[in-house]
Amino acid sequence: MKNLLNTLHKKILVLDGAMGTMIQRHKLEEKDFRDERLKNHSKSLKGNNDLLSITRPDIIKDIHRRYFEAGADIAETNTFSSTTIAQADYGLEELVYELNFQSAKIAKEVAHEFSRSNPDKPRFVAGSMGPTNRTASLSPDVNDPGFRAITFEELKVAYKQQAEALLDGGVDMLLVETVFDTLNAKAALFAIEEVKEERNIEINVMVSGTITDASGRTLSGQTTEAFLISISHMDLLSVGLNCALGASQLRPYLKTLSDKTDFFVSAHPNAGLPNEFGLYDETPELMTDQIREFLDEGLINIIGGCCGTTPEHIASIVELAAQYEPRKKGELV
Repeated sequence: MKNLLNTLHKKILVLDGAMGTMIQRHKLEEKDFRDERLKNHSKSLKGNNDLLSITRPDIIKDIHRRYFEAGADIAETNTFSSTTIAQADYGLEELVYELNFQSAKIAKEVAHEFSRSNPDKPRFVAGSMGPTNRTASLSPDVNDPGFRAITFEELKVAYKQQAEALLDGGVDMLLVETVFDTLNAKAALFAIEEVKEERNIEINVMVSGTITDASGRTLSGQTTEAFLISISHMDLLSVGLNCALGASQLRPYLKTLSDKTDFFVSAHPNAGLPNEFGLYDETPELMTDQIREFLDEGLINIIGGCCGTTPEHIASIVELAAQYEPRKKGELV
């Protein structure tokens, strides 16, 4: 923890880019998502990318390695959907501990490899905790606004299992990311607090919300400032924004965070907005030019990429970030 904090005070840290974008390059088939245990599994598993940490760890390890080679300081584990809630779609709830543990172990092995080769540039691993595919604040049934598909307690239990496995696998911090419903995030944070208390440990926790449209609100209706206020009672390493928008669209909301918090501030935007085929066309050069505005204004401590970003994007961001001092934590406007 001390090493991470010291590094954050000295430089802007760079988070890695998109895991899914890199996996898509391999054009995987159903067989890649199965091992001997799963050869007769009744449900289709293709597209369950988190499962590749077990069935194709070589691919996941190579992706982490490529992002570190590009200069990233922090790798996210391949665990965005590794909760019993999300894995229920595939009938793989019983593999959740293993998914998280193995994903953390793989990422940490590669991080150690790069840290040993260059001790002056330590590499870190963030345990990715995605929002799940259910929301605690909104009804999925337009005819029954009071209905909820998930309870706070169910979310807490699922997140606690994930957090425990990620920590057992050796992550340096936990990243509660792509938060579209702050109640879901609160369940994750409550679960993490339970783990801290039970294990008598401190844990670095990053929280990253997602703005879903030009209104500047999360899916559950919160403004950026309201999102910040609702989690600011927690002991967090950083608060930030990721996904949904490209860098240029994200800038005003990042400024709101930077102006109103003394946490470190993070951002990992998409490579622009998706085209009509769902692909991301923004080049590393164009994305980096937009991120330059974050740095010119001193808004950022941690910067990276989300959907559509690649090692080429991250290498360009690394080169840019090295030219700037990090946002000064505690200096509120």
